Amino acid sequence: MAHLERTMQPVIEKASKGFRVVLLTGQRQVGKSTMLQDMSKGTPRKYMSLDNLDNRALAQNDPELFLLQNPPPVIIDEIQYAPNLFTYIKIYADENPTKKGAFWLTGSQKYRLMQGVQESLAGRIGIFDMMGLSYREKIKKPFPGRSFMPSMDKSEDGKKLTPLELYSQIWTGSMPELFTDKNIDREKFYSSYVQSYIERDVRDFYNIEKPTQFFQFLSVAAAQTGQLLNYASIARDVGIDLKTAQTWMGILERSGLVYLLRPYSPNVTKRIIKTPKMYFLDTGLAAYLTKWPNAQTLMNGAMAGAILETYAIGEILKSYFHNGKEPYMWLYRDKHQNEVDIVIEEAGTLYPIEIKKTANPGIGDYTGFKELVKLKKKVGLGAVLCLKPERITLSRAVVSVPIWEI
Repeated sequence: MAHLERTMQPVIEKASKGFRVVLLTGQRQVGKSTMLQDMSKGTPRKYMSLDNLDNRALAQNDPELFLLQNPPPVIIDEIQYAPNLFTYIKIYADENPTKKGAFWLTGSQKYRLMQGVQESLAGRIGIFDMMGLSYREKIKKPFPGRSFMPSMDKSEDGKKLTPLELYSQIWTGSMPELFTDKNIDREKFYSSYVQSYIERDVRDFYNIEKPTQFFQFLSVAAAQTGQLLNYASIARDVGIDLKTAQTWMGILERSGLVYLLRPYSPNVTKRIIKTPKMYFLDTGLAAYLTKWPNAQTLMNGAMAGAILETYAIGEILKSYFHNGKEPYMWLYRDKHQNEVDIVIEEAGTLYPIEIKKTANPGIGDYTGFKELVKLKKKVGLGAVLCLKPERITLSRAVVSVPIWEI
């Protein structure tokens, strides 16, 4: 199986020199445990997975004995199954303050996991999010330390993609196993992935009693990727009530399957109460759930623009998360329906970004940028992410950037 260099590896190495505990979260199969095990080769660090039912039972029923039998340095995979471990990890961390990087933890349930961390390990832990492979990781030319911002700097790779090649990346998705093992059938991989996710993370973990209906919900949600989140529409299409739709979307978000891009407001408290846009974080999974048979039909189909936007959002997020950074990223939408796909906020400056399925960007593609002056903040260089194969200046304040150069 081919080895993939992950952008996040030096981030974890650095964090392990400063924190006694490092936690890596993200959806299943994105390569969390594989990367940590690769980093542990030639060291005494042991690997324990709580997907193993024997390991899980011991960790749940006797967490102290579990840690006695598996002392640091250790990797504990899928730790959300045994939250009682956090208390004993805290005890060890407090008794051994000089032993940095003693515990490497992974979890595929972000926010439920965070509660146990906040209660037990505040100040002792470095927390990081991991997604699937970025395009730069796929072509073995990652940019450690570089998070995306609008710029005229050209790609260090120089590799250009045709629209079909780009949509092939989108259709295939970002799961590492699909790139390291060329014998895997994509359809069977995603079929197994969905079945495993519903069995392990939905029915067992969240006690969902209607897994078939949840699968329908997952498919309906995938069809709305890149759109304003409409709970009423999803609930109607699946045949569930509004509260259930909201609860189930929360499960997708906590599982790392979707990302909700919330509207920008100068008042931080208002950012979380307006309608967000919803994006699937693996476009291959979204394409599988919505039954696009190949990249060509996806590129020419009704979802072409929305899934391109979904892909670009994901690549930007990876450029931040995989470098250990938190993206301050928003959607701009005002009462007059003026919209900017992304607004990145950095050091008090707003950087607007539009995502367009065009190879000939023009002024009509970024008309919403001028609305940001209403926010009374400095507006920096804007970008139109598109299919044009080279970066060009569209105006004094806007550049076009090929999507594969994110």
